[in-house]
Amino acid sequence: MSDTESKQPSSPASQSEQPLLAQEAKDPCEPRRESSSSQPAEHGQRIVPSKRPCSYAPSPRAIKAFLDQYVIDQELAKKKLSVAVYNHYHRIEYMRKLPPYGVELNKSNVLLIGPSGSGKTLLAQSLARSLHVPFAVADATTLTEAGYMGQDVEHVLVRLYQAAGCDKQKTERGIIYIDEIDKIARKSASSTTARDVSGEGVQQALLKLLEGTTALIPGTRGRSQPGDDMVQIDTSNILFICGGAFVGLEDTIARRLAGQETSIGDILASVVDSTDLLKQMLPEDLIHYGMLPEFVGRLPVLATLEQLDHQALVRILVEPKNSLVRQYQQILSFEGVHLEFQDDALDAIAEKALRQKVGARGLRMILEEIMLEIMYEIPSIEGLKQLHITREIVEGTLPTASLWSHLSSQSS
Repeated sequence: MSDTESKQPSSPASQSEQPLLAQEAKDPCEPRRESSSSQPAEHGQRIVPSKRPCSYAPSPRAIKAFLDQYVIDQELAKKKLSVAVYNHYHRIEYMRKLPPYGVELNKSNVLLIGPSGSGKTLLAQSLARSLHVPFAVADATTLTEAGYMGQDVEHVLVRLYQAAGCDKQKTERGIIYIDEIDKIARKSASSTTARDVSGEGVQQALLKLLEGTTALIPGTRGRSQPGDDMVQIDTSNILFICGGAFVGLEDTIARRLAGQETSIGDILASVVDSTDLLKQMLPEDLIHYGMLPEFVGRLPVLATLEQLDHQALVRILVEPKNSLVRQYQQILSFEGVHLEFQDDALDAIAEKALRQKVGARGLRMILEEIMLEIMYEIPSIEGLKQLHITREIVEGTLPTASLWSHLSSQSS
């Protein structure tokens, strides 16, 4: 952690690097006591039943406050994800104590839709930091239908089981994030003679896991071997979060909105940002895209992520706790150099990311290119205490000889 981070005042949302569940693990099921002036003096306290789910998630507000430290913007998506996680663990505790006449609660799996580099994977990774539950990430493009070359869908449970330290009970209340879920859409809306083992076949295989079933996985190794003990995993209480870019979904939405009155071109021309179309998405649009109706129905929480603009990219560079600027400041601090990025340099980096259409994911790549020669030479320059990155350095308009002269003058 850099010096700038250590000097920041602590806030209720960032008092500790411990997971939120660890911070709130003081048995929230136990009734709390609070003083009451209406009670007799000899009692002094009264019992108030806790409204929080037992030993599980903190409040949605606390979850979102933690996500705010790592994810810039995407406010609606963070709220939906926080509420879904909170309700999921509330449901687990409720179903454990469900009376015979009680109302059964269904799972609320989540589908994140947004352009590449908008923060879908980062949201899931940050959620893993905030929760004291097992978490695993899987790539839908590596999955195939059982019996074909590739990984069976049960392999995602193997990853979660390993992340839980081979603890069956912890595994059954964990979270699985499946990335690139749009890549398993049906190749064509019409039926074909060829079997779609990596598309529709994977969707069919995932249905039972999403809804809740008992699956057998190898107990010791990632792949089943003769003589291995098999472990039964109940997926009823495992929360599934799926994410995908769904490239071309805007055209499907525009086609539905156009109907018979307006052309698709007019709809697309009137929309400044593709996010405006995604906000009008309906489940039927995902079905037309190639997702099975049953699959869409098992992902009831839909959250769309917005395309990051210039201001958001600049904030991503400097504001998160593990921002790229802070990481480079920490690296150069090992050489005794204080690194500063001027505002116009940050603007130039954001402009380059927008031109290349790489989103937040491409910021690291751009910075690596900018800092390569600098980080190569700095360990050999004695006496350098400060380094200021300017727009000229970012744009490459400052000649190499002038750059080293600039660095040498700062060290003198």
